[in-house]
Amino acid sequence: MSGITLNAEDFARLREIRASSPGDITEALRNRQRRTLLGDDGKLFIVAADHPARGALGVGNDPMAMADRYDLLDRLATALSRPGVDGVLGTPDIIDDLAALGLLDGKIIVGSMNRGGLRGASFEMDDRYGAYTVNAMAAVGIDFAKTLLRVNLDDAGTSPTLEATAEAVTQAAAAGLPIMLEPFLSRWVDGRIVNDLSTEAVISSIAIASGLGASSAYTWMKLPVVEDMERVMAATTMPTLLLGGDSGADPDETFAAWDDALSLPGVRGLTVGRTLLYPPDGDVADAVDTAASLVHPSVVVPTP
Repeated sequence: MSGITLNAEDFARLREIRASSPGDITEALRNRQRRTLLGDDGKLFIVAADHPARGALGVGNDPMAMADRYDLLDRLATALSRPGVDGVLGTPDIIDDLAALGLLDGKIIVGSMNRGGLRGASFEMDDRYGAYTVNAMAAVGIDFAKTLLRVNLDDAGTSPTLEATAEAVTQAAAAGLPIMLEPFLSRWVDGRIVNDLSTEAVISSIAIASGLGASSAYTWMKLPVVEDMERVMAATTMPTLLLGGDSGADPDETFAAWDDALSLPGVRGLTVGRTLLYPPDGDVADAVDTAASLVHPSVVVPTP
């Protein structure tokens, strides 16, 4: 695994900062080197790591793949060191760790807001906003907000989630903070939530999400790659990032699907997590480099 790797001294320093000088984390966020949201090519490649806070630790056949925080941070350090990686999406615990480790200079930070719909919980659809707030992100200079919006027409928990998401969109627009909505039509199947990945369902989810909030001026979409992406992208004028999903699919097929979808009008890049952080062959740098080359074809990957 090439790229930056973390060692025992890095982690000891992180633990000491958290215990003895936690204010240094806030200062690291406020004082980090900032950048414009979009680079010269107008594209974004964001590595996602907000799954653990929902209790979703599994990758592929390993239900606890993301449980080791030190291993996850090491994988994120490798990913963030690769050319063409614009930033990271995470909950405050992840972002604070990365800030304390000094890994966020020149990177876009996307703050994940609603983590209350824990995987497998009876209240999963009542997806409370328990992580970042717009005010907290604005105070420390976080660049982008992100929400998950699962709409289940058979579950009353959807209603407060819609209301909370609308309020988040309104607040983000007032603060001039871009906010990324990740909508799905979802249902209960054998005691678990399953997202409908049909073309029609994704289009319907876009229509529902697009109208939330008092202004859509700062709203982005985060959408799955499904069949007939031309029709999906015809459903919105909002800038869109493609999500990666789990790493169970064949990597070559996944990369090919992303490549096709990235050429569509309105698609601005990728936001991918487990697929790249936990690739089947274990080579994070190679997986990240392949994805980066799709989003930023002009990026030159260093020779090992």
